[in-house]
Amino acid sequence: MNDSTLRRPLRSRLRIWAVAILLIIIYIWAFRGMQFEGLQGTAKNVSVAILEGFLHPDWSFVYIPEGEDLLRGLLDTLVISILGTFVSAFVCLPFAFWASSNMTRLRPLSGSGKFVLSVIRVFPEMIVAILFIKAVGPGSFAGVLALGIHSIGMLAKLFSETIESVDHGPQEALIACGADRVQVIFFAVLPQVIPQLLSYSLYRFEINIRSATTLGLVGAGGIGTPLLFALQMRNWNRVGVILLGIVVLIILTDLISGWLRKRIV
Repeated sequence: MNDSTLRRPLRSRLRIWAVAILLIIIYIWAFRGMQFEGLQGTAKNVSVAILEGFLHPDWSFVYIPEGEDLLRGLLDTLVISILGTFVSAFVCLPFAFWASSNMTRLRPLSGSGKFVLSVIRVFPEMIVAILFIKAVGPGSFAGVLALGIHSIGMLAKLFSETIESVDHGPQEALIACGADRVQVIFFAVLPQVIPQLLSYSLYRFEINIRSATTLGLVGAGGIGTPLLFALQMRNWNRVGVILLGIVVLIILTDLISGWLRKRIV
């Protein structure tokens, strides 16, 4: 056994210790910057009330024939996420072809498409929802627009990367037969990428349904609106049943979406 073999483990251990010490220093620096003014006097009572609310949810809020209830709120959330995903899955296609480097010989053209998609993705759904609430008013329509616009940036990026990885053989064969640009896209590119596009759209739908549960906190419809009212009224029993409904909705959505994606891909 030579000296280099003996020194290598020691060097590796020193590297691990250096990384660990660096992480500890970063954590200490981060926690020292936090402003902690101590616990409030009512912290214990409020925590106990929240826990009791979770353990004793208000089941009467599940269905109210004459008013807004849990089922209507969850259905509103589901519709917002479906419409937001459906609209974005179609609208993002032109952006995806625009940003794909193999769809044009002009690299600055595809680069400008990637830049536009990056700008769209910069703002989170909550900020986009607030902007649309100011433009079209509070409600589910603002939530659909917020999810749709934000999803365009993410889906178009994933779609463009999928288009860039397609097999060029079918395209070259069609071009040799005299096919134009549109025919090449419809008969050579789209058949290769559609399964992946559907899989990405379903995955985005899972993300959107989580986002739709919080959009109501700023007035963009969905189950977040009754959740906000229950929190403001400190009605912890109603908060508990709403959170249970959100958990059930998201678990069911994940199971169905995951099953569909496995069948497609």
